[in-house]
Amino acid sequence: MSEKLLRRGEVETRTGLSRSTIYAWMKQGEFPQPLKLGARAVRWRSGDISAWLESRAEQAT
Repeated sequence: MSEKLLRRGEVETRTGLSRSTIYAWMKQGEFPQPLKLGARAVRWRSGDISAWLESRAEQAT
């Protein structure tokens, strides 16, 4: 079974981050990079976002 790919809005909802924060943190290497599907289409792997959220939770404790 293939992994679910998330749109930017879904990533924003799951992480609680704004679009500008996501792209700024991607540029700094602090957020998972998306898959480029076309000239204007990107998606994030659900597993990458889940792993990133878990790592942030571990850092907070």
